[in-house]
Amino acid sequence: MHALSKYVAKRLLWTLPTLLLVAAMVFFLVRMIPGDPAQLILGDNASPEELANLRANLGLDQPVPLQFVYWLGNMLRGDLGHSISNGAAVLPLMLDRFQVSATIVLVAVALATVIAVPAGLIAAWRQNEHVDVAIVALSTLLMSVPSFWLGLVLLLVFGLKLGWLPVVGYVPFTEKPWTAITYVILPVVTLMLIEVGVLTRMMRASAIEVLRLEYVMHARAKGLSERKILLRHVLPNAFAPTWTMIGLVLGGLLGGIAVLETVFTLPGLGRLLVDAIFARDYPVVQGCLLFTALIYVIVNLIVDLCYPLFDPRVTAS
Repeated sequence: MHALSKYVAKRLLWTLPTLLLVAAMVFFLVRMIPGDPAQLILGDNASPEELANLRANLGLDQPVPLQFVYWLGNMLRGDLGHSISNGAAVLPLMLDRFQVSATIVLVAVALATVIAVPAGLIAAWRQNEHVDVAIVALSTLLMSVPSFWLGLVLLLVFGLKLGWLPVVGYVPFTEKPWTAITYVILPVVTLMLIEVGVLTRMMRASAIEVLRLEYVMHARAKGLSERKILLRHVLPNAFAPTWTMIGLVLGGLLGGIAVLETVFTLPGLGRLLVDAIFARDYPVVQGCLLFTALIYVIVNLIVDLCYPLFDPRVTAS
């Protein structure tokens, strides 16, 4: 118990400087984006006096390090500022958009896990046989397909040709749940197919290593069935690396779904970030990048904290 508490405290302690470093990187990198937000808001015909007044109101006339100190203090109080484009508070705007992205990503990763874990286990069990070759070939193919291309193909087939599902748009689940499901089926399936390949290959590699260990041969010598060996001995030990990959995939998708949201015209967090970059909307860009990094760090922290459940040896280090 003491080792587990020490492990948890160590992971939590490392999270704080990581978030501070990410916040600093986000702030200063955003300031390197070409363009003047004041000029973009007022237009090319604005006078120098008008530009100077707007920069002062936005706090852009202060030295960049001082701007960072003010921004960091406001951020710690939960105030990420207001959008330059429309004046909306950044935090509620991001949370509203994040619901769309999170719904699609969480469902897609969950479905991919349900498919990939048994597929990888079966491939490892039947290594170098026809089943294994077929699973590996299909997984490699899915890993190689760009998500935007697969999304466009699914839109063409199931949206335009067959007319089974809507092509563009989004309906909130709070308004029409069943209609909302039809709008997210294609994005979810697209993400799921891409990640099935990654997770299947990881699960297969982990299971092959476990199947070569002595205790598996010992279990077979005792007369245990292959089904019991796979479920009781191989699956729990081979799932730990796959669990880590799930965390990396989940964090990466939550932060990098912008392309897919553009393809399916979804009002998610990634689409908000892209629009804010084009508009030079510093507060929204900073908020989205920081929020994405925070989600990534939290997801990987949860993965680290759950890791002792699959491999208790990690708490001994």
